Amino acid sequence: MMIEDDKGIRPGIETMRGLPAFYDGAVVTTSSLTNVSLCVDLDAAKQLDRLQPMIEPINYTTLWQLQPVSNS
Repeated sequence: MMIEDDKGIRPGIETMRGLPAFYDGAVVTTSSLTNVSLCVDLDAAKQLDRLQPMIEPINYTTLWQLQPVSNS
């Protein structure tokens, strides 16, 4: 799933001013995604808030779902 996301996010991140490093990854055991960015200043860091692929919801196939317990 990260490989597919990389295609949409990488081009925008690579052109950002003041962003020398960006790391992302997935934790399979918790089904979570995380990222860490190294920026030269706060303004450079806030660019990620406006990058369209970063603010769009990520939709993956649900691995599990919680449902109410039935009392029958």
